[in-house]
Amino acid sequence: MLLTRTLIRIILTLAVLGVAILLGFTLWETYMIAPWTRDGRVRVYVVDAAPEVSGTVVSVPVHDNDYVHRGDPLFVLDPMRFRLAIRESEARLASVEEDLKLRRNDAKRRMGLNGIVSAEEQEIYNSNVETQVDAVNAAKAALDTARLNLQRSIVYSPVDGYVTNLNLRVGDYAHAGESRMAVIDANSYWINGYFEETKMWGIHVGDVARVKLMGYREIIPAHVVSIARGINDQNGVGDRLGLQDVNPIFTWVRLAQRIPVRIHLDRVPPEVILAAGMTCTVTVGTPPRGQRGKLTSWLQDHL
Repeated sequence: MLLTRTLIRIILTLAVLGVAILLGFTLWETYMIAPWTRDGRVRVYVVDAAPEVSGTVVSVPVHDNDYVHRGDPLFVLDPMRFRLAIRESEARLASVEEDLKLRRNDAKRRMGLNGIVSAEEQEIYNSNVETQVDAVNAAKAALDTARLNLQRSIVYSPVDGYVTNLNLRVGDYAHAGESRMAVIDANSYWINGYFEETKMWGIHVGDVARVKLMGYREIIPAHVVSIARGINDQNGVGDRLGLQDVNPIFTWVRLAQRIPVRIHLDRVPPEVILAAGMTCTVTVGTPPRGQRGKLTSWLQDHL
């Protein structure tokens, strides 16, 4: 009986020791060797909707967080000033065209009077015609510009996406080239995973990846698109003389630098709502087979 108890204790001790060794090895492999990071961020392209002309906003047909399609109007500027500019340009064009007709007639009448009108005077009248032609072309260009400005008084969405942080109101004055509305491109979401340089050996362009957003349980399939080829080196900043400024403090424990890796999301579940700035865990590489591989994969995706 005593021998049986002793044997059971030895077996239990060895089993606990084996589980502890397996768990310790798995944790070491997961945290220290496997290419994964909890420092992942959702990124997206943001389009700054800015008018090409200045004017007073008379209509904002969208609301904050609305989904808009490419070509939908975002806001409208007061078109009255642009219509007046078109009328002015049309009147200017009609005036210079009448002047062109007059100068052409004057030059034409002098072409058959070689004995009466000198060649020098004929050349002057022909030159006046060419100058007036240039004036007509300039007036046509001004009219085209005025018509284009009227078209540009309506700002359209260049992408399919979401209007975000809308602060524009009717009555605001919009300056040309000044951003007044942000539209998030709904088709441009990606992940930036910041991996420690000690784990870069296991990351290659095209590798499969798994993304676990902090707010969702679903694992999103993805793959590596590119790897950043440089990050900022604070020691490389020069002083006013152009000399390199090197930090004299160097600790015994050197922290690994983090390298940005761009991750493309292959398929986003419909129940997952992406927002730029979300944090996530990113694991690169196909998870190994076996029980230890399942444990490693679970730790990477959930811890």
